[in-house]
Amino acid sequence: MAIAGEDVIREGLKEVIDPELGVNIVDLGLIYEINTSEDDNNVDIKMTLTFPGCPAGPYIIAQVHQVVEDLEGVEEVDVEIVWDPAWSPEMMSEEIRMEYGYM
Repeated sequence: MAIAGEDVIREGLKEVIDPELGVNIVDLGLIYEINTSEDDNNVDIKMTLTFPGCPAGPYIIAQVHQVVEDLEGVEEVDVEIVWDPAWSPEMMSEEIRMEYGYM
């Protein structure tokens, strides 16, 4: 069975909402990289949080696992939290930046 592609995974991740901001993690700019492996049906995700020590971090990571593991063909999900580059409001989608007054 073929594994879901990056676009499908990214769209699925829009279901994961940052509970403090009420915005999905894709539009917040928290997803840095998505890699899939057809060999073992694994998905590797590099992402960040809005700040180190974010109290919603464990919840968000658990939701990422749940959403991606439910996608067709995905066997395993590895989520790596990275801090470089550090998240900033400029990483949000244009629509969200406008909504929050960052334009």
